[in-house]
Amino acid sequence: MNTISIIGAGIGGLTLGNVLQQYGYDFTIYESAPEIKPVGAGIMMAVNAMQVFDKLGLKEKIEGAGNKIHRITLSNESLKPFSKTEILELEKQYNSCNVAIHRAELQRILAENLDQTSIKLNHSLQTIEKKDNYILDFKNGNQVESTIVFGADGIKSPIRNQILKTGSIRSSGQKCWRGLVDFELPEQHHHEAFEMWGKGKRFGFVKISEKKVYWYACINEKSFSRYIQIVDIFKDFDSLVLNLIEATSKENIICNEITDLTPIPHWYAENLCLIGDAAHATTPNMGQGACQAIEDAYVIGKLLEKSNDFNAAFEEFQKIRRKKVDYIVNTSRTIGKISQWEHGNSLRNFMMSLIPERINQKMAKKIIELEL
Repeated sequence: MNTISIIGAGIGGLTLGNVLQQYGYDFTIYESAPEIKPVGAGIMMAVNAMQVFDKLGLKEKIEGAGNKIHRITLSNESLKPFSKTEILELEKQYNSCNVAIHRAELQRILAENLDQTSIKLNHSLQTIEKKDNYILDFKNGNQVESTIVFGADGIKSPIRNQILKTGSIRSSGQKCWRGLVDFELPEQHHHEAFEMWGKGKRFGFVKISEKKVYWYACINEKSFSRYIQIVDIFKDFDSLVLNLIEATSKENIICNEITDLTPIPHWYAENLCLIGDAAHATTPNMGQGACQAIEDAYVIGKLLEKSNDFNAAFEEFQKIRRKKVDYIVNTSRTIGKISQWEHGNSLRNFMMSLIPERINQKMAKKIIELEL
């Protein structure tokens, strides 16, 4: 009898748990945090992720807890749009739409759908060793033996570092503040994700529930003094941006460096497989990090439905997923650079405005189509 361990109760690990549960597998999810609590900020679940949640019977719940987004708009600092991608056609085609939601809400919905005995909190993995099976040593002193291990343990994955001994974290040279605030956005922004491109910086916002707005502000680190206040950095942007920043309390703002993972040769070893950020962390510029972890979980489920040979499934999983994931990591990195150019911004915006809507649609379709 296989014992299955999933390390990490983030969105990828919890989705994988839901997928395995649907196919009748027993498993345990180990999470380092003492509780699954409201950390993080907003997140966009694109149509690809929502199709997976539909198959898990969770689509309506997630739509109800978040806000449907039908358009993605790029603009200059004064809210003048130069690019719009309408999603309505694709929504009809795939019977799903983009949903902006609080991360903690999404995690709660995914966790509540699982048998609660399958989630072990306060289990931070210290070491993993391969003997006949895997021996997992946790910081709380517990030791577990497991036949199959899934590493859903993020970009700094201890499992990747200890077993596959590969992967280096790359800096993008950018840092990002993320904020959550109760705020009444103008009505035209209620169902769109809006991002403004400036000189060496950008600002985005999206409504994630009846009252809440999630915003993010990214800068090229080398171009701004580390002591300058965020509100001063964006003082040349439309007043809506300054109002959003000023209305947000300090404890509701987090700041991180934007990083990704250099592509690694293998996402799996014998009886072990990485998913999500542990395998292929991407910068957030396409809003696909968590969505790709969700797709990983879905593809693994489909392969295990055909055969319960885990090692064959892991090899096939990488073959199926590699091309799309590499495309997203590379494209996202490029978008991050272009969106924060220091020079020639009006030319850049003009060039972006020349891209026909159907090309944007085609790119969106490439991303949101599931591979199985």
